[in-house]
Amino acid sequence: MQRTTIAVAGASGLIGGALVRSLTADGHRVVRLVRRMPRSADEARWDPERGQVDPAVLAGCDAVVNLAGAGVGNRRWTDSYKARIRAGRVEGTAALARAVAALDRPPRVFVNGSAIGFYGDTGDRVVDEDSPPGRGFLAELCVEWEGAAAPAREAGVRTVFARTGLVVAREGGAWGRLFPLYRAGLGGPLGGGRQYWSFIALHDEVAALRHLLDHEELSGPVNLTAPEPLTNREINAAMSRVLRRPAVFAVPAPVLRAVLGELASEVLGSQRVVPKRLLESGFRFAFPSIEETIRAAL
Repeated sequence: MQRTTIAVAGASGLIGGALVRSLTADGHRVVRLVRRMPRSADEARWDPERGQVDPAVLAGCDAVVNLAGAGVGNRRWTDSYKARIRAGRVEGTAALARAVAALDRPPRVFVNGSAIGFYGDTGDRVVDEDSPPGRGFLAELCVEWEGAAAPAREAGVRTVFARTGLVVAREGGAWGRLFPLYRAGLGGPLGGGRQYWSFIALHDEVAALRHLLDHEELSGPVNLTAPEPLTNREINAAMSRVLRRPAVFAVPAPVLRAVLGELASEVLGSQRVVPKRLLESGFRFAFPSIEETIRAAL
């Protein structure tokens, strides 16, 4: 990949921050889109929830990466928080797509964040990018989220949807909450533990995003998950082995529902997602197995 200028929305998040560090380390210029007043020359202001961004801040960019949005698992899903989740993703994506389309010289690629929540609860069924959307809040959100990028796609900009799975990292994201529990010996299966979790190492997530930027043949949805999803029970056992801690404190489904409310349906749901298009394009995972992935996060 040649040295380029890349705008990144969501640069303060787990994935966005890691992506920015990787790009700048290789000499790329990064324009970080921020909600507050800019504090440096490499920052530009935007308002994703109101759908506002000045196209001028994207002028001269070779690529735009949108990873912005309130954390899905950060808190209980009240109606107001669900509205915030939706606004940041859908309105923010629409604003960036319109800005990209308005440029006389638009970027060559628009990589927009999405999630494997698109597929809903798939049970034991293996799904890839050709599979239809599921049901529920996240599935419906992902459909609308991806649809909001239409202006960029219609303007002829290569548009990619990075449908990301559970990112394994020591700090941040869902796994950032799991590690302290397991270190304290309080880990265990969630619900029955038979639900599939499709995970990816943070290192591979960043590498995959850069792969999407660099590979002109890729457009549309691309699953960013490790090649072999595992059940929650299998992942629990791997966490126990790697951290050398007991993991026997199973959390029954009714308890999860009482604590998490509607969000519990996503924790207990099963998503057996495989990265078909990523592998077909030649991407190679540095950490394909769950034990390698966990160790990479420590």
